[in-house]
Order: sequence, then C-alpha cells, then structure tokens
Amino acid sequence: MRKSPGDAVFQFLVDNYLVVILILMVLPLWRVFMLSVTPQVDLSDRTFGMLVPPSRWSLAAYKQFLTHPSFLVAAGNSFLILGMGVSLSLFLTVPLAYVLSVRNLPGRRFLHTLVMIPFLFNPGLIPSYLVVTGLGLYDRLLAVVVPGAINVYNVFVMKNFFEGLPEELKEAARIDGASELYILFKVVIPLSKPILLTIGLFYGVHFWNDFFNAILYLGDARLQPLPILLRNILQAANFNEYVDIDVFSEARMESLKAASVFLTALPMLLIYPWIQRYFTKGTLSGGLKG
Repeated sequence: MRKSPGDAVFQFLVDNYLVVILILMVLPLWRVFMLSVTPQVDLSDRTFGMLVPPSRWSLAAYKQFLTHPSFLVAAGNSFLILGMGVSLSLFLTVPLAYVLSVRNLPGRRFLHTLVMIPFLFNPGLIPSYLVVTGLGLYDRLLAVVVPGAINVYNVFVMKNFFEGLPEELKEAARIDGASELYILFKVVIPLSKPILLTIGLFYGVHFWNDFFNAILYLGDARLQPLPILLRNILQAANFNEYVDIDVFSEARMESLKAASVFLTALPMLLIYPWIQRYFTKGTLSGGLKG
C-alpha cells in the first residue's frame, strides 16, 4: 500500500526519534566500556573522547574484579537471588493470574478487589520490615526474594494474556473431564511462552537490580549481592576508603568504577536480546486486552 505524504512524514519523524533515543542510551554504555578498558597512562593523558576508542586496551580492571573474592561472592549471591526470585515469582504469579482470568469463577470480583488493595495502598516500610524480620528472614537471601515475589501489575498483564487465549480450547478440555490444574499446565502454559518470558524478564530485572531490600535485610557482607558491592566500590573510590586497597593497585579508580558498572549490567544486556522477539508480543497481548 502506498503511504500518504502525512504518513511518510510521521514515519520519518518516529524513526528519527527512535534513533536519537537509541544513541542517548548507547553512548553512556559505550563510554563506560571504553573507560573500563583504557590503560592507566591513557587515562592520565586524556587522549580519547566520547566516541574515540583508546589507542591501547587493557583488561586489568576486569581481571581484578573477576578474580577478587568479594566480586565472586557478590555475583554468586546475585545469580542465586535471580534464580530463586524469578522461579518463585512465576510459580506464584501464573496460578493467581489464571484464577483471575476464569470468567465464571465464583467471587472473581472479590478476588480482584483483594489483589488491587496492596497495589493501591502500600503498607509502608515499617510494617514490611516487621513482617520480614518476624518471619525470621533477616540475613537470609529469601528476605530479598519474598517481599517482591508477586507484582500486581505483572499479575494483571498475565491475566489479560490468559483471557486472550481461545476459550474453546479450555472448554474442550473441561468437557473431556480435565481439571483446572491440567488445563493450566497442559493447555494454557504451552501457549503462553511470550508472556512467561516477558514477565520473567520483568522479575529478573527487578531482582538483579534490587538494592533497597538487600541493604535493608542483609547485614552479613557474605550475603550482599552485586548492587551493594557496586555501591560500596563507588563510594570507596570517591573517598579512597575501599578496604581492599590492592584492588586499585593495577588499574586506575576510574577504570575500576567503569568496569564494575559494566559487569553489573552485562547479564541483563545478554539476556534481553535472546527474548526480545517475545517481549513485544507478550507485552502488547497482555496489556491491551480486558
């Protein structure tokens, strides 16, 4: 179909706007990476700019972080929190979303109200802290996982996706005598790969970057994840107070800070392209219905 002049101009403006947004997002990441691989001499000479790579590359900052015990322990904690958090969140979100998507469910409106209450009214920090510590979760990784295990927004996005699936498939299974659990695991979930990966990504980004719950409930340094280590490194670099002073012996503080930021963001950067083709479909299908 031939586009009208107005449509062509609109498409041109949208394309250029997206290119500008892409540049604004990529440039800081590029700058951080270039700074992290720049040798100490080039950093002092300032011979490179925002877009110009250094004449010599050095992986000294990455080597020091990847071989340092604190980084390895923090990375292990972050991956453990990520795995437990995404697994528990999907385990709780999928059944809840499916129950809310059943149109003829008795008391469905009442359940909707119960789910919406914590979404509209935040209980606050002190009650949440008392609940978590009262359950004996302080200084346990579950203290970071449990408070954010269910996100109401994700529940309703998934519910809308389930409502958009063909109702005839579910009815046919019910006529054959299938239970609701059988329908969920054998009919609904196999058709829901886009929304599962999309919501899994939402939860994964949340748990990977979760800073507040970690600093609030994890007092043991051996349990602290990467966001806490990154904060400690950046603060120590600013004030030259990092306890492991040997970390700064082979690379400049600027390179170490940049390397820590890039390494912390790298897992999400690697995961997103793998599920990007499902992301738009899952988000639109779950967000525009019902």
